[in-house]
Amino acid sequence: MNIPPQDLNFIDLITSLFRKYFPADLLIIAIWLILSISTIYLPLLNSSPLRIIFALPLVLFIPGYCLIAALFPGKEDIDGIERIALSFGLSIAIVPLIGLGLNYTPWGIRLDPIVISIVLFTCVMIIIAIIRRASLPKQNRFFVPFRSIFQSVTSEFYPSKGSGIDKVLSIFLLISIITAIGTTIFVIVIPKEGEKFTEFFILGENQMAADYPDYLKIGENYPMYIGIGNHEFRNVNYTIETYLIQMDNNEAMNTSTISRMDRLDRIPVSLSHNTTRILPYNLSAPDSGYNRAEFLLFNESIPEESVKGMDRINASYRDLHLWVTISK
Repeated sequence: MNIPPQDLNFIDLITSLFRKYFPADLLIIAIWLILSISTIYLPLLNSSPLRIIFALPLVLFIPGYCLIAALFPGKEDIDGIERIALSFGLSIAIVPLIGLGLNYTPWGIRLDPIVISIVLFTCVMIIIAIIRRASLPKQNRFFVPFRSIFQSVTSEFYPSKGSGIDKVLSIFLLISIITAIGTTIFVIVIPKEGEKFTEFFILGENQMAADYPDYLKIGENYPMYIGIGNHEFRNVNYTIETYLIQMDNNEAMNTSTISRMDRLDRIPVSLSHNTTRILPYNLSAPDSGYNRAEFLLFNESIPEESVKGMDRINASYRDLHLWVTISK
């Protein structure tokens, strides 16, 4: 029985439209997007192999597939093989272009801007694809025949007619395919441990490698950022120490000595493997008499307070510095 539109409440109307116009393939992609975001940001999930399993299609297949779905809404536009091939090819082109565009924005090429940009692009393409498919007659719309595919696979591996040997060979083939897929996923998700290292970097006010605060006025705060990237294949408890230093250079002897070194801050940072954190930081000078800002990074081994000057810098895991001029 048909229900008049005026008798439908808002939820019934949305449900009706959802069932009518949201194709199964695009619904699966929308669900995959939600699961991918969950594995990237939720605790425990973001350090599990699920993060890679869900993120790879998000980068290598989904953006291109949604673009193709928006460009070719009809089932006769292109065939299935072309649609799949173009989905991979366009995804490999779209994601680097998104990264290139982000490189010229204040956000830069970081995890959050990249995820947000890919998800927004995909959602826009899904909406366009839904609208364009809905504008076509139902018999001309593209759809993925999941039921036919399932029935074909089932009849191929479990034929109703055939000898016992054929059924055993079909089961063996199915097990072989599952094993091959599982091995591929294992190699991707748990790669061979490579070089261990830690990134340590400083950025200017706009989170770019420029516009560093090198001219300071006493008592004023100058915003900047300190970044750490853990690629040590383990969780690491880092400690950042910041100092103002007076470095005296002896050009005749070609040597440098520290005549004054005062600590500004000590910041503990705990990072899991393959995680990068960018911390906002305000650099300020309490008084004059310094010409260098020093940023030291320690891992679990922090020297005693008695270790000072150049010995403390040499004992750090990573160190960075800025030459500064301080005025009143």
